[in-house]
Amino acid sequence: MKNVIVVGGGASGLMAAYTAASKGHRVTLIEKNEKLGKKIYITGKGRCNLTNDCDPSEFLENVVHGGKFLTSAAYAFPADATMKFFEERGLPLKVERGNRVFPVSDKASDVTKILERACKIAGVTINLNEEMHDIRILQSTMCGIITTKATYTCDAAVIATGGLSYPSTGSTGDGYNFAKQAGHKIVLPVPSLVGFELMQPLSSAQGTSLKNVCLTARYGNKTIFSRQGELLFTHYGISGPLVLSLSANINRLPAEKCELILDFKPALDHEKLQTRLLRDFSERKNEQIKSVMRGLLPAGLVYPVLKQAAVDPIKKANSIQRAERERLIGALKSFPLFLKKLRSFSEAVVTAGGVDLTQINPKTMESKLIRNLYFCGEVLDVDAYTGGFNLQIAFSSGFLAGNSI
Repeated sequence: MKNVIVVGGGASGLMAAYTAASKGHRVTLIEKNEKLGKKIYITGKGRCNLTNDCDPSEFLENVVHGGKFLTSAAYAFPADATMKFFEERGLPLKVERGNRVFPVSDKASDVTKILERACKIAGVTINLNEEMHDIRILQSTMCGIITTKATYTCDAAVIATGGLSYPSTGSTGDGYNFAKQAGHKIVLPVPSLVGFELMQPLSSAQGTSLKNVCLTARYGNKTIFSRQGELLFTHYGISGPLVLSLSANINRLPAEKCELILDFKPALDHEKLQTRLLRDFSERKNEQIKSVMRGLLPAGLVYPVLKQAAVDPIKKANSIQRAERERLIGALKSFPLFLKKLRSFSEAVVTAGGVDLTQINPKTMESKLIRNLYFCGEVLDVDAYTGGFNLQIAFSSGFLAGNSI
């Protein structure tokens, strides 16, 4: 039996604490907030998309950074193990669009309650309102954890303090400091799964939601992202599922140097779109082009597209020249968006960056520098797309850390 301290009472910390205690270790979990799982409460808009019902290989395909590193964790505790964990403890689950898994109750609080109850049954001591201040390596097999209330000597410690996203939940990057104190490198943390500010937000399109559009990003001569989905124009720029996925791919690049192209009609190639325009122009030949274009675009995007195509909005459809029609097709298929920067950590779903993975053993989550010091969850340089994959990272890495002690 070992004395184990787990720092952080979120998804990964709770899973690590439960798993270690289930192996017979004496576990104390330290959480600086007044309650456990504060970030869990806001996931999935309060419903908690706790995992994605897919096999480990598909899960790893949805990990943006750290997929190879997470392979052992993904197979040690896959999505079906997560679902079984909760269902066996009395939480019915349901699978929705995109294999997203939610509690039948649609209450994120139920997920936290199950984790907390499992920890208590396993014998975990839970200390709330207690913040870690320092970590000291006492000798090769022991370390000291100093908090606002006590100094603990332990045989093993697990750092599961999260990242920087949603700082109101207590994710303030504490774990990065503890990792640095222990000699670890930190990959610069950046917001992920977050909206983008545009150089010139399209005010007329604010609140406009688009479905089945294609967003492509290029950096230099390389296409680094191209995907079809939903996009939302906001007061600051762009957001929505497509943009959140984009952010995960380009958040480590200078946004202003990324070329972003929006295809409003990916289902129509140049020829089909030309046929559609000719038909619309013929049927509504005496109407102004700004009215005719409403058949192809939401009202808030008509003027921006016409401006991009250099077509006079009040020009009659029957007087549109071939060159103008070609420019319209170009604007519909390749509308440029000029990125300024990512929105802040306060809006980011997760943090990209964190403890350098080259210094962590992927088969155990143990530090390669300090024996019996483990890291799991968002504090590591791992992140994934939306859909339950990030919480699965937390559960898988937390399990592996707790099981490896």
